[in-house]
Amino acid sequence: MTPDPDLDDLRRSCGYSAIHGFHLPAGLSADDLQTLNATARDLLPLDRGQTLFSQGRKFGALYVVRSGSLKTFVEGSEGDMQILGFHLPGDIMGIGGLINEHYPCTAQALERSSVCELRYAQLQEVCAGLPALNHQLIRVISGALVTEQRHLVMMGKQQAQRRLASFIRRMSDRYGRLSRDPLALNLPMSRDDIANYLGLALETVSRLFSKMESDGILSVNRKSVHILRRDLLDKLCGGDIDM
Repeated sequence: MTPDPDLDDLRRSCGYSAIHGFHLPAGLSADDLQTLNATARDLLPLDRGQTLFSQGRKFGALYVVRSGSLKTFVEGSEGDMQILGFHLPGDIMGIGGLINEHYPCTAQALERSSVCELRYAQLQEVCAGLPALNHQLIRVISGALVTEQRHLVMMGKQQAQRRLASFIRRMSDRYGRLSRDPLALNLPMSRDDIANYLGLALETVSRLFSKMESDGILSVNRKSVHILRRDLLDKLCGGDIDM
């Protein structure tokens, strides 16, 4: 008789860790988890600046960040770059490739990072037999698209101060969901990356960080940002929906 799969081993596996970001539906058996695990594989760690997938490459998999962080960006015909997002552990990447079967952007590590690959063809087969998981996958994909739309709205309507404040609050909330201190941020991206993402000049971002520090809202030391007055930070964000 074949022994039952070890649930503790499965929970430590790449596949389980990746799918856990989908908020696994209740009632999945050990065999279900083992089937999910078969769709995934750990990739070799990415060093800072290393590319996970490139703009225009044929789509074949989704990726889940296990540790570290990455950024996604698009490059124009004249070599200009626009950063689309920053991705922390648990985030799912590559969703844009579902639209035309090619990745519309490039993903690059901001620091040494580990990533789990979910081969999409196999994931579809698994989801076909597990409707609850398929429903969760659709929800995750829809949520990622909504986040991108909110960022576009922010870029078009918010003033510079509010853009940066909303970005910091969003990072704080994401840290909280990762069980990290939401008031002590160690931002992996550069000031230049933040400025690009927010559609602002680097000088503007530096000036606004300094202003929030002088106002007693933040304490800033290079990439280390401590939120001293969350209430004042929230006030700067107004009633805006988080990015």
